[in-house]
Amino acid sequence: MRVLLLVLALVSVFVSSAIPQIQHTLSLVPMPADVQMGTGQLLIDPSFSVAITGHTDVRLQRAVDRFLSDLRRLTGMLPLDMKPADSPYATLVILSGTGGKDIEELGEDESYKLEINNSAATLSAATTLGTMRGLETLLQLVEMTPNGFAVPAVAIQDKPRFPWRGLMIDVSRHFIPLDVLKRNLDGMATVKLNVFHWHLSDNQGFRVESKKFPKLQGLGSDGLYYTQDEVRDLIGYAGDRGIRVVPEFDMPGHSTAWFVGYPELASGPGPYAIERQWGIFDPAIDPTQERTYKFLDDLIGEMATLFPDQFFHIGGDEVNGKQWDANPKIQAFMRLHDLKSNQDLQAYFNKRVQLIVTKHGKTTLGWDEVLHPDLPKSIVIQSWRGQDSLAAAAKQGYRGLLSYGYYLDLIWPASRHYAIDPMSGAAANLTPEESQRVLGGEACMWSEYVSPENVDSRIWPRAAAIAERLWSPQNVTDVNSMYSRLDEISRRLDWLGLTHNSSYALMLRRIAGTDDISSLRVLADVVEPVKDYTREETAPAVPTSATPLNRVVDAVRPESTTARHFTELVDALLAGQASPETKAEMIALLHQWRDNQTNLQPVLDKSFLLKEVAPLSRDLSALGGTGLNALDYLDRSELAPDDWKTEQLGLIEQAKTQKGQLLLMVAPSVQKLVEASAGHAASLVAK
Repeated sequence: MRVLLLVLALVSVFVSSAIPQIQHTLSLVPMPADVQMGTGQLLIDPSFSVAITGHTDVRLQRAVDRFLSDLRRLTGMLPLDMKPADSPYATLVILSGTGGKDIEELGEDESYKLEINNSAATLSAATTLGTMRGLETLLQLVEMTPNGFAVPAVAIQDKPRFPWRGLMIDVSRHFIPLDVLKRNLDGMATVKLNVFHWHLSDNQGFRVESKKFPKLQGLGSDGLYYTQDEVRDLIGYAGDRGIRVVPEFDMPGHSTAWFVGYPELASGPGPYAIERQWGIFDPAIDPTQERTYKFLDDLIGEMATLFPDQFFHIGGDEVNGKQWDANPKIQAFMRLHDLKSNQDLQAYFNKRVQLIVTKHGKTTLGWDEVLHPDLPKSIVIQSWRGQDSLAAAAKQGYRGLLSYGYYLDLIWPASRHYAIDPMSGAAANLTPEESQRVLGGEACMWSEYVSPENVDSRIWPRAAAIAERLWSPQNVTDVNSMYSRLDEISRRLDWLGLTHNSSYALMLRRIAGTDDISSLRVLADVVEPVKDYTREETAPAVPTSATPLNRVVDAVRPESTTARHFTELVDALLAGQASPETKAEMIALLHQWRDNQTNLQPVLDKSFLLKEVAPLSRDLSALGGTGLNALDYLDRSELAPDDWKTEQLGLIEQAKTQKGQLLLMVAPSVQKLVEASAGHAASLVAK
């Protein structure tokens, strides 16, 4: 009866609102499927309590305990408590249906309903998993108000758009300790990502303990690997947060680390050593030997027992075939079995491996290259090539995931990731039946240039934009709203122990050799690392796994908030929409940049790690002066001389070139000011 009265009260106060409007009202990431705003708010005070009605289990109890712990951290209120399950007077009542599967499965119900009025809140879900998702939404609603911490009156009905919303972290190229992975799992849960794809083997390391083949980690990991007990611990930690753990053991390529201890598996003669560089290498598993499949049967059987998830990733990407071409026995095998190409040979290998994976009760998952008509429709294709590849697989009857456009290591801005939709391009033309085969997508964090101290900053908060693309309705596309909410979720992630913000100043202080990094931050705040694969192409020396990641390029954020904001200021000015405050802020930034070279020079002189960014500092100073001169011409509605414009545009082009593998992100906006000062746009700018 109490619940019914609460629902009736909510119905009387809620007014319907469109999702695009709600995006500018609530700082939720991902944005829920349906939101109706009410009037008023529910205060969060020390008497806040939680009661569970209906089904309860240990996992749900732990989820509520974590919710209250996180709420304490957000508010600083210690007395928050969970009342007994039969209490009719709790602030938050959880109506739980069933607990869900013991081992979480793809497509398990994650829907929930959250209803809040001025006196109470109700969270309803069919499963414990749905309750977890609703609790994360409730945490995100907590805000500071003049009356205290509170959540707004609101009614939310929510469910994910895609059932597979993942984050892949490569721990092979650079080892990532368990505690770092755990805090990233906390971040994943916050934004409702539900699959942790653990890339455990590659040329640079085999990172999990095998008791059957101990030389895999003993000789192929530099001693940096996870014990099986640690793996179980992380799987349990993830499961408590509604996150499945999918292991990847890359084969037949990307497998040099396997051969250090077991060279008999390789297609070419040894000896082998762990790779220290990055790229595609020749070594590959020999697909023609029966002992290969006996080895894989034993290994996959062991790992299938260790990892409870239904899916088992076999990699399968980037096999260049050079060892196969050079091996006479392999070539004879291909002729005997009428295998016309290396692609056919790999398909033969994949089919044999798929049968082994199936034998051990798992479903095979692989990158684009494993797609072949000879393989059964049960396999899942992870596409790094794009929606066309994803659509081609779906048309052939295969389920698929999109990772193209979601490679976080390419250092793209959040807006670019946000614009990539699994159902766009060729995938937009799939039939309803074919569309159902697109399971979702995964963000990917390849680890050539990450370490435990900067990996968080390479993942967050940009991964949250991808999480929204995979959870929220397809029409949630407002980029400005996304960035505003991303800023808020970034601050909330700080409270969970993520270091994407806190590591920034620490690394800069180490680089500068002083606690006074104010002038260094002025420069660092407006630069970004080079994009795509340019870092390898522009490296001062061949990068290896032993190369220190202690430079400015390793510390700065993938996306400059300051540069993005400056672009907004410039665009508003040139559109004739700038307020006096907007213009004053722009002028203050330009003055700061112009004068920063003088302030930074003593720091530059002190640190050898800063020598490579000295030219950037000079460029920033020049850009500041150029921007101020351009504004002066615009203020006077006076066209800038052609020779001045030509000189400044040349300076700007020079400032755009990478230095220290960094890009000065304010240069394009200063260029807009220069071009406007020499053209008709000058008349549009208010004085």
